[in-house]
Amino acid sequence: MIKLENVSFRYKNGSSILEKIDLEVQEGEIISIIGKNGAGKSTLLHLLAGIAKPTEGNVLIDDLNTKSKKDFKELRKKVGIVFQNPESQILFPNVYDDLEFALKNLELENRKQRIEAALDIVNMRDFAQKDSYELSLGQKQRVNIASILAVKPKYIILDEPTTMIDSNEKENIYEVLRKLKGEGYTIIFVTNQINEILLSDKILVMKDKQIKHTLAKNELINQVNLLEECEIKIPEMIQIILQLKENDISVNLKDWTIPEMVSEIVRVCKNEKYS
Repeated sequence: MIKLENVSFRYKNGSSILEKIDLEVQEGEIISIIGKNGAGKSTLLHLLAGIAKPTEGNVLIDDLNTKSKKDFKELRKKVGIVFQNPESQILFPNVYDDLEFALKNLELENRKQRIEAALDIVNMRDFAQKDSYELSLGQKQRVNIASILAVKPKYIILDEPTTMIDSNEKENIYEVLRKLKGEGYTIIFVTNQINEILLSDKILVMKDKQIKHTLAKNELINQVNLLEECEIKIPEMIQIILQLKENDISVNLKDWTIPEMVSEIVRVCKNEKYS
């Protein structure tokens, strides 16, 4: 479990970014974090990953305190982070060498098997010996995810992982996230993409340096205003479902996936009562 206890973060000049945050992340949860620019979302991820240390309070990863220097290597094995820019984490021209680097640093064994398994998950096995500069941004991002997976962490953190890639590659990343969710990974990501929000079990809304709201995915339909406040575009399908509900038309959704919404809209439209 990841636990934040009364966590605040300030820059050296004293300016405050986060104030008095308490949070528990259970194993296997998929959590999305949304909010306007400047809400402190990326800073929160950096604290969760141990890259930044809280000015006040504690961040505990399976009871390991991120402030503890002696636990640094063990924390790196438990938590992996992927950044927004796909090119910022690739250090070597060869894909295989890039994945092997972290494994060597952490003195992990069975490197070849780990690398092959990680590349299989992101569907990049055939690219192991490719030069990184030949890859698209989306492929580079999948390599970054694979480099994290090769370590076999319990917790995966992603900071707007699809912002810089095209729509086709976005879907490849979504497929990877769905696969990881099915395998029981704990995933926390900052996003402004509704497709990613709908992959999550829990949604944290950040505002005024704090987590202001915690929502289950099925509560979104009654909290669309929060999406608008976070400057997230509301898809037409959700707008249609809202209009149906406003007209007292029964809408049955369980998982709140895009395909499920499409199917439900089609079902309602075929129902003779509303035709």
